[in-house]
Amino acid sequence: MTEHFSSFRIDVIDLMRQKGINPTRQRVEIAQAIFTKPQHVSADQVLSLVNKQRHSVSKATVYNTLGLFARKGLVREVIIDPNRVFYDTTTSPHHHFYNVDSGELLDVEIESMLLGELPVLPDGTVAEAVDVVIKIRNLPATNSVC
Repeated sequence: MTEHFSSFRIDVIDLMRQKGINPTRQRVEIAQAIFTKPQHVSADQVLSLVNKQRHSVSKATVYNTLGLFARKGLVREVIIDPNRVFYDTTTSPHHHFYNVDSGELLDVEIESMLLGELPVLPDGTVAEAVDVVIKIRNLPATNSVC
């Protein structure tokens, strides 16, 4: 277990260096918390994960680090609304379901959706990405009385 953790720490540091990110202690701790598996996490969840491991990282450091990771392509920002942002560790093209009842974000494989052509873009621009978020809600429970 220690060897795996040690190897994982080195892999995270190498990945950060490849992207031009200085691997400070706090950034490595944040990376270790989020890159353990493919997941969607909010900044508050990352803060909780890191501080649960007995590390002390400030909320500002978490937000700044996640923003840096997004700019460098290590995570994707999925903006549900101005107050709800997820950081997705899967950076390959895909879309999402967002359950408004549970707050859960789920992947939708890009091949499972057919999108038409993009509209004509404004002059002087190019398309960077297409992110589709399909908002869903749970069906109401039915009360059946016999």
